[in-house]
Amino acid sequence: MLPWGVELAGRLEQTTIVSELLRGNPLGDPHERPIWVYLPPGYDDADVRHPTVYVLQGYTGHLTMWANRTPFRQPFIETADAVFATGRAPGCIVVYVDAWTAYGGSQFVDSPGTGRYHSYLCDEVVPWVDANYRTIPARESRAVSGKSSGGFGAMITPMLRPDLFGALATHAGDSLYELSYVPAFGKGAGCCATTTTTSSAGGATSGRGPPSSRKPTTTC
Repeated sequence: MLPWGVELAGRLEQTTIVSELLRGNPLGDPHERPIWVYLPPGYDDADVRHPTVYVLQGYTGHLTMWANRTPFRQPFIETADAVFATGRAPGCIVVYVDAWTAYGGSQFVDSPGTGRYHSYLCDEVVPWVDANYRTIPARESRAVSGKSSGGFGAMITPMLRPDLFGALATHAGDSLYELSYVPAFGKGAGCCATTTTTSSAGGATSGRGPPSSRKPTTTC
């Protein structure tokens, strides 16, 4: 595999979408967001409508990382383009959605801590794409895909909005939070505060007495 870029059989449009739902978000992140839209080979040659696949980034991922080039690995955009160009899959419009936050990601949910990123995707990005490109504006022809945190977003979005999305693909999507995170909450609570008490004949006195009689206890 050659390490440099190739000319796409389709084309990639890079533009900006203005989000009213993200305006004034709690973290002060931009409400104007980059968005990339890939148009398959032949899009400009015929008045044909196409299915749409929305691609969601992982945690700490950002839009331009989809074009990252590393040794012996083709960027995602070129891989998808090659699949369409060789006829291994029918041409699709592929939409790369940005949901970066100051925390490194949004999980593609509506959160009072980060902003309304689920609504941003469903109520602003999807209608914008349908209005500006020749999509098939029906759930049966609209899918969402993602990896890691984006995979979590890809799982929950069709469940919350089955009217919009009829298919999903999740790659190592975040899940089983009760197993991966809940045990850590207990450990964190155990470290939140430590006090030192002293046992003596007259009772317990905080922070006094010889060092050998002091017993650290953990409280919150």
